[in-house]
Amino acid sequence: MSSQHDSLKKATAGTSFGDACALLEEALRGTFRQEVSTDLITSSSLRTSLSRLRDGMCTNSWRTGSQTLNLGDAVRILDHRTRSEGFHALHDWDGKADQVNHESIPVNVLDYVSSHRSTERPDQMVIAILLDYYFAYLLGLLSLRIWDAGDPDNNLDRLNHLLADLQGPCGSGQPFVDNAETLLLIATSHYEANEEGYVTLLHRVRTLNRHHQLRIALVHAASMGCHLRFGFEAPYGRDTLLMRDDNVADYPWVCYAVATVMEEYSRLRNGDTGSDKRQAVVEAMLHGLSPDPLAFISDRPPSSLVASNTDRATIREVFHAYRQDLIDEFEGCRPSENIFSPFSFFYNFAQNVLKGTIVDTLLWSRQWPASFNDLLTQKSSGNVNTEVKTKLATTLMTYARANPDTIRGRLMPAIVYDPQTGRQAFASALRQLRTKSSGA
Repeated sequence: MSSQHDSLKKATAGTSFGDACALLEEALRGTFRQEVSTDLITSSSLRTSLSRLRDGMCTNSWRTGSQTLNLGDAVRILDHRTRSEGFHALHDWDGKADQVNHESIPVNVLDYVSSHRSTERPDQMVIAILLDYYFAYLLGLLSLRIWDAGDPDNNLDRLNHLLADLQGPCGSGQPFVDNAETLLLIATSHYEANEEGYVTLLHRVRTLNRHHQLRIALVHAASMGCHLRFGFEAPYGRDTLLMRDDNVADYPWVCYAVATVMEEYSRLRNGDTGSDKRQAVVEAMLHGLSPDPLAFISDRPPSSLVASNTDRATIREVFHAYRQDLIDEFEGCRPSENIFSPFSFFYNFAQNVLKGTIVDTLLWSRQWPASFNDLLTQKSSGNVNTEVKTKLATTLMTYARANPDTIRGRLMPAIVYDPQTGRQAFASALRQLRTKSSGA
């Protein structure tokens, strides 16, 4: 134990990816978070506890009776580097003020909870989850820095180990995401005034090994399907051309993600693999295609995909090679009345789904067993069953309805769970795919 404490005491807050990982490894693998939480619950009220926690989040500096963790320089420099590339990984966009929020997303959530539970006694669960949520966003920032130095695949593996530590026995027990590849999605799931960062990031992602690219593609295909289906129904008023024109940065990412999972589908067809892997690939593939199938499989690409000819060629080749089998397998994803379906779940930005889950957990001191990734699949696992996912998705929609965004001059929720619309979206996508298949 003393060696761990000494490491934290003596470690200097370097400003590289490796330096930041080294500090976080010490903090996440030992008793550091438990000591922080234990110290904070000695405050007279939850408001005071959260105020002290907020100070640590804002300064990125932490001190307990025996340990000190100073991440200030590392976070400041890595965040500045990331902003210069077009991403605000730690901060959300304020659409009303038309600017990036001054406070980080974890601090925004803390402030919201404090305003609703300020007079209560300190709650260790609330403190522990907020602390973990803060660290999850730091890992998200680091997911964009894996290309800074060294081997990016090794760096991403290291980040996955850190995520396992974060969500392991030394923390709050609250699941956030299934892997570090999903953190990259969450970290970039904001409105960005300068979209060039998405172009650069996609070039970088293509340099990763097949395993990491597939993980990134699976979560991006599924999540961006939900994102664009939301856009189709709300901001774009079911106008596909308007959606294409307004998502020039998104379409190449969806195209890349669908092409990558389609390549994996082709590989699985030729190998002896379990049905679960193939089912996950088929589901992600369909979600990515569903908002606008013809953009990816028709003869002529939309303007947003003129630079994605290689990915479109892959999609078209695999689709035409297995078109009838794919149509049959897509049927297995058809939404039903009694089973949770991601087709019924759509939202403006992925990070708002995670944020909403954490806010509800903190307001009621009741943890959800579902991670963000669980809401992107129909499949149930363990105690994350269809009832849990349906209830969570409905709860998130309730919050979104209570705090609507103004879209096309109307107040609309930014997160929706609507089985009827989900069935319509599925039917429309399959109808277009069948038509293209029969006409090929």
